[in-house]
Amino acid sequence: MNTVLFDGLPVTPSKVVCIGRNFVAHIEELQNEMPDAMVLFMKPNAAISGMLKAWPDKEIHYEGELSFIISEGKIRGVGFGLDLTDRKLQSTLKAKGLPWERAKAFDGAAVFGDFEPIEEEDIPQLAFQLWINDELRQEGDVNLMIHKPLDMLEEVKTMTTLEDGDILMTGTPKGVGTFQAGDRVVGKIFMGLTELMATEWIVNG
Repeated sequence: MNTVLFDGLPVTPSKVVCIGRNFVAHIEELQNEMPDAMVLFMKPNAAISGMLKAWPDKEIHYEGELSFIISEGKIRGVGFGLDLTDRKLQSTLKAKGLPWERAKAFDGAAVFGDFEPIEEEDIPQLAFQLWINDELRQEGDVNLMIHKPLDMLEEVKTMTTLEDGDILMTGTPKGVGTFQAGDRVVGKIFMGLTELMATEWIVNG
């Protein structure tokens, strides 16, 4: 089973629960319909990775996201995550009204940095950025989310049991795109104007 580091210790998530279409600008970017209800999908433990690799035969998009570790039914930690998406395949599946898993849940499709503890009252102050080769590609904050993290948590609980260590990914802002071998990818999380953490990946060939 794949693990992530939370407060310096390994944790084994049983699953990753993702919120889709949670930023208006990203919905418009992909010309999707505005959802009437929260969009939920899951990635298995096998999708989790700490490495970012190139996919030369596919159009894989990065989607930078605030991600949270769950314990005892509550948000306990925050980290930066990349929801990788096989965009052409996803578009084909959506056009046919089929599930997205083949485009979202493949091995290596959920890439995470380390997680650090956070208090629930501090969550509304969180913001994040994604940089590639020193160019800012994505930025967002909790205030821009259609559904806020604590509301997501309660909605997810109506669908599935959250085990200790499970991860909640909260959606991506506009600016998604592709990456190549050798790219330097940096995800940053802020509390207000203060940088809490930065995670760097060099894309493997």
